[in-house]
Amino acid sequence: MKILMLTWEYPPRIVGGIARVVNDLSKRLIKDGHEVTVITYREGNSPYYEDDKGVQVYRVDNYMINPNNFIDWIMQMNFNMLSKANELIAKNGVFDVIHAHDWLVAYAAKSLKNSYDIPIVSTIHATEAGRNSGIHDETQRYINDTEWMLTYESTEVIVNSNYMKCDLQRLFGLPFEKINVVANGINVNMFNAVERDYNFRRQYAADNEKIILFMGRLVYEKGVQNLISAMPKILDGYHDSKLIIAGKGGMIDELKAQVNSMGISNKVYFTGYMEAKQVCKMYKCADVSVFPSTYEPFGIVALEAMLAGVPVVVSDIGGLNEIVEHGVDGMKSYAGNPNSLADSILEVLRNPQLCDNIVKKAKAKVKNQYNWAKIAQDTHFVYQKAICQTMAQRQANQIAQEQARKTKRAKGTENEITNLLSFRKRQAYA
Repeated sequence: MKILMLTWEYPPRIVGGIARVVNDLSKRLIKDGHEVTVITYREGNSPYYEDDKGVQVYRVDNYMINPNNFIDWIMQMNFNMLSKANELIAKNGVFDVIHAHDWLVAYAAKSLKNSYDIPIVSTIHATEAGRNSGIHDETQRYINDTEWMLTYESTEVIVNSNYMKCDLQRLFGLPFEKINVVANGINVNMFNAVERDYNFRRQYAADNEKIILFMGRLVYEKGVQNLISAMPKILDGYHDSKLIIAGKGGMIDELKAQVNSMGISNKVYFTGYMEAKQVCKMYKCADVSVFPSTYEPFGIVALEAMLAGVPVVVSDIGGLNEIVEHGVDGMKSYAGNPNSLADSILEVLRNPQLCDNIVKKAKAKVKNQYNWAKIAQDTHFVYQKAICQTMAQRQANQIAQEQARKTKRAKGTENEITNLLSFRKRQAYA
């Protein structure tokens, strides 16, 4: 199968979770014998073309003309993605399926579908309404409408949790059977040969301190503000603890101000952005990982922590709620509730036996249910569904066209006979 992936992020450009999903899925599909081409945005000094372990990666620039806003920037990127795709199709032939990742590539995907009659399978990783707890301005409305258009134009839609399936049906009125739940996966070998590095750990916490780790973007929906609010109760119950916040985002200044106003700056450390190797080391140094999101379609960071052997505490929302079974392979707290969050974290810090049980079951769960071999097969099945539907539609269109031609010919013959009879009647009267 010849597969075209359209995505606005692909390593080394990593904005959120899409880059890792596309990277891991593409490489697994290559192992399964498919041809995968990725068209993405070029950032920094990344090469325009790269053979990434079999994945053919093409990167495009944006125009030299500076756009007025983010929406215009996205539109420029789509024009250049479309141009590159047309060039590749002219050279190598038509793709079997287009896999579009989120609204950011909707226009390129739609144009290619209409030009070459290629089915679109779109993955909606998150929705604008979910990220912002509703639609509040015209920019958000535009993005929401573009998401609807992409799902409407797609033959099949993929989401990564049942929560997202219900959300898309509610927001866009999609047929339930059109939405396929395919969980995100994780490279189960990512922590091979990675052990706890005590020298690395001492950069962030003392040996006697338990590290409470948050890993992710510093934006409102990730709930970091609630984790900071929970720290006084956590410190009262377990003084030798330290909160490490790893990541970057628009809320960093606000979060630092919150920490300072609470007088706990000696117990909270902001690391900033971490590279992949540092991320693996940090997970191995943590004693508990916390993901207190108020909106989370899936939550791949929870899988990373579980695979690393770190007990996780998550909010009971979205995909996180589906990944973790409370008290079995992790702990849950009420979303947006610092008091509940503190209780779950303290339970983990104080109960080593519970931690051991959670860690063993969590690691087994990730390896069995969230490996890319299984997820690539599920994704490939969705591709097959989309291709079969497109072929069936083509055949139906051909039959309809043939029927129309036959009707036209029959009508023409009928008219000829009518005209001939009329002519003979006129002759008879004459």
